[in-house]
Amino acid sequence: MQDRERDARIENAVRFTRVVRPPAQALATFGQTIIRYHLVSSPVYADLNLTDQKQEAVVRDGIVRAEKPQVVTPYYLSRLEGFGENASRYLQYLMREYGPSAPGLLYTYKNEPSGMSFVSGRPEEVASRLKDSLDREERALEAVIQGVDELWDVSLMKFIFELTNFSAQSNFREMRSMGLLESRNGLPEEARRRIEWMLEQARAGNIEPAEVHRELERWGVFEEYEDRFLGLFRRS
Repeated sequence: MQDRERDARIENAVRFTRVVRPPAQALATFGQTIIRYHLVSSPVYADLNLTDQKQEAVVRDGIVRAEKPQVVTPYYLSRLEGFGENASRYLQYLMREYGPSAPGLLYTYKNEPSGMSFVSGRPEEVASRLKDSLDREERALEAVIQGVDELWDVSLMKFIFELTNFSAQSNFREMRSMGLLESRNGLPEEARRRIEWMLEQARAGNIEPAEVHRELERWGVFEEYEDRFLGLFRRS
């Protein structure tokens, strides 16, 4: 498949994806959030125009785990691996425009599909029934999405993007009110607390010292924590 055709299909999936029922609350600022989703779509074979075909919808169920938002800076992101040249140039632009220590939030997610079923009715009808049922049961952290079957993962990503966009402002405001975005030597307070936690976890043997070292290098503060890091290897 040509890149242009693939891009057109993705754009089409995004355009036709609709969040019928978003979660009733934003992502948590200081902990993990678990969102259960029900993604409804028309089955791929619906396009075959079979004469004896019943009207039915595909319902994919699963959960999305959103980890606690992490405070990052353009400098920190520039030290992460796996970014191409264009991404690196964009990060250089951010550092010029806002400074290397400008705080932002990084969200990480894990999708865990749990099942797929076929339900009688047109997709919009099935999605509406699911919404009404969840509303009656007051399930605050469940969502209903109407998407595109063959690109259902794109539909799910659109939902995650909108949820992140909705949550970011309140998460940012809460962190700012607690002074977690204040920076000292280019290191936001939230990042300092995270490094302290990682040092404690490494000392207890719960994470590898190499993980701590990578985090210190990404922030460019290894020298500040060098003695404490080397202390992880000293026998008590």
